[in-house]
Amino acid sequence: MNREQLEALVRILQAQLAAGPDAVALGTWEIRYDKERNAFYFDKCEFGGYCEERPAVISVTGEILDPGGPLLG
Repeated sequence: MNREQLEALVRILQAQLAAGPDAVALGTWEIRYDKERNAFYFDKCEFGGYCEERPAVISVTGEILDPGGPLLG
């Protein structure tokens, strides 16, 4: 990531903290940057790859592209 993406990540994290219990990044174990989508993935898989939720996806502009959520309904 370059400086622009890191600054965007800081803004996103600050917004998620301000959102309190409605934050879509709660429960994140890993944050990944996707250059093609220009977005961050807030992965909720535990160590070892066990997943019950799909990751939340937030663009560098702060738009929530996917709030994430349960894999099984």
